Amino acid sequence: MNGKPTCLICNQQVAVAKEYNVQRPYETNHAMKYNKYSGKLREDKVKELEQSLKKQRSIFKSFHQVSDAAVKASYRIAHEIAVSSKPFSEGNYIKKYTLMASEDICPEKRQAFANISLSRNTVAERIGELSENINSQLKDKVKSFTAFSVTIDESTDVSDVAQLAVFIRGVDENMQVTEEFVKLVPVKGTTTGEDIFVGLVGALDKLGVDWAQTVSLATDGAPQMMGRKADVATKLKEKLRAVNPNHQIYNVHCIIHKEVLCSKTLKMDKVMDVVIKTVNFIHAQGLNHRQFNCLLEENENTHGLPYHTDVRWLRRGVVLKRFYELRSEIQMFMEQKGRDLHELKDNEWVQDLTFMVDITEHLYYVNTKMQGRNKLVTEFYDCIRAFEMKLQLFERQL
Repeated sequence: MNGKPTCLICNQQVAVAKEYNVQRPYETNHAMKYNKYSGKLREDKVKELEQSLKKQRSIFKSFHQVSDAAVKASYRIAHEIAVSSKPFSEGNYIKKYTLMASEDICPEKRQAFANISLSRNTVAERIGELSENINSQLKDKVKSFTAFSVTIDESTDVSDVAQLAVFIRGVDENMQVTEEFVKLVPVKGTTTGEDIFVGLVGALDKLGVDWAQTVSLATDGAPQMMGRKADVATKLKEKLRAVNPNHQIYNVHCIIHKEVLCSKTLKMDKVMDVVIKTVNFIHAQGLNHRQFNCLLEENENTHGLPYHTDVRWLRRGVVLKRFYELRSEIQMFMEQKGRDLHELKDNEWVQDLTFMVDITEHLYYVNTKMQGRNKLVTEFYDCIRAFEMKLQLFERQL
C-alpha cells in the first residue's frame, strides 16, 4: 500500500524488488508447501493469492474512504453551523438526530454516521481551521491584486462593544474580482476616527495588502468616518500620501445606507404612529396577543401580525401590509378592548395607509435587490435610477 512489493503468501513487504530478496524468504519459509504445485495448478494458486491480497487491500481502502468521508462530513456540518451563527453545541444535536434517522433509513450505515465527530470542541476546532484556511487563501489572493477598495461599518453589539466590520474587494490583472469579509475588529472604549483607523490598518496589515493599490473607501457617512479633520478617510489619505504623494483615493458614502436615510424622510407619522401604537398594544401583553391570535384563527387567518421596531426598518412594509390585510380583525379586537380605532373608519386615513403599504413594498424591493455579494456600482445606479423613474410614473398616474 505504500508502494513496496508484497509477498503474496505471507503478505510481508520486500525492501528491494530483487530476485535474491524474493527467492530467499520463499525457499526458507514457503518452498516445502508450494513446490508441489506446477503448471496450471501453480498459475491458479498464484491468481488465488493475488485475489486474496486485493480483497484485503480493498477492505483497508474502504475503511480509509469511510473515515475520510466522516471527517469531510464533520467539516461540512461545522461550516453550516458557523454560517448559520449557531452555537458549537448544535453539533451534538445534529449527530443525535442523524443517528436516529440512519437507524430507520439505512441501519447498516449507522456506524458510518456514528464516526462523524461533532462534539463541541471538535466543531470549534473545525471552524477555526476553516477560518484559517479562508484567511490563508485570501492572503494569497491579495498578492495578485492590482487595485482594491475597502468598506467599513461600525456598530454596537448586545454587550455594548463597538464592532468594526472590514470588507475588501480587489481585482487582479485578469479582471477577476474578489469580494470578501476580512475581519470583525472589536473597538473597546472610545470610537473616534483614530480608534477606527487603527483597527482598519491593523486588519489590513495582517492581510498583507499593498497600500499603494488602494483606490476607494466606502463608509456609512458618520462624522468619525467622513468628517473634516480627524476622520478615518482623512487619516487614510494621509497614510497613502506618505507612500506616494500623488496617490488619490476616493471616499464614498455607502449607497444602500444613503438610500435608507432618504427613505426615512418619507412623512409617515400620520399612519405609522397609529399602526405602531396598535401593534404595541396587541404585543405588549401576552393575554392581548393570545386573544388576538384566537380571533384570527376563528376568522381562518393563518398569518399573525408581526412586531415592528425602528432598527428592523425593512420590516416596516411587512407590518403595514399585514395591518392593512387584518384591519377588520384589528378594528373588532380594539372595540372589544374599549379602544376604538376611529382612523380605520376614516376613508382618507385608510387611503393613506394603502398608499404607504404600496410605497414601502417598492422600497423593500429596491433595498433587497441592492443587497448581496458581487454587485457593481453600476447595478446600484441602475436600481436607483429605475426607482426614480417609477416614482415619476406613479406621480403622473396619481
